Amino acid sequence: MKRLLHAVSPVQPIAAVVTVALIVFAAACGGAPEAQEPASPAGLAVGADLYQSNCASCHGADLQGTDKGPSHLSIVYEPNHHGDDAFRSAILHGARQHHWNFGDMAAVTGLDNDEIDDVIAYVRSEQERQGFDQ
Repeated sequence: MKRLLHAVSPVQPIAAVVTVALIVFAAACGGAPEAQEPASPAGLAVGADLYQSNCASCHGADLQGTDKGPSHLSIVYEPNHHGDDAFRSAILHGARQHHWNFGDMAAVTGLDNDEIDDVIAYVRSEQERQGFDQ
């Protein structure tokens, strides 16, 4: 009895490489937004204060950016493109320049995990309140 071997199309390996590349790209940009509990008013107030003292010098007191860093109201920072984990990673480890020409972002030191959560919650609440710039 003869067995027929299944021939592998030359397209299949290419499709596999493209799929892996897309997965890596999505992970690098933050992937899908994470589900989080709504922030408390007290947590948002803490986040606002921490943002002003740690982020505003580059990203603007109004989140609209400066000559040192981009606006957090840019559509680039919407949750489906840069999820909360991308913000957390940038705060903890810094971020390589990839969307803008401001240079690499240095890590923000001195914030614990709860404070980072408060900063992210504040940014997300302001994005929701103010909307995104296209």
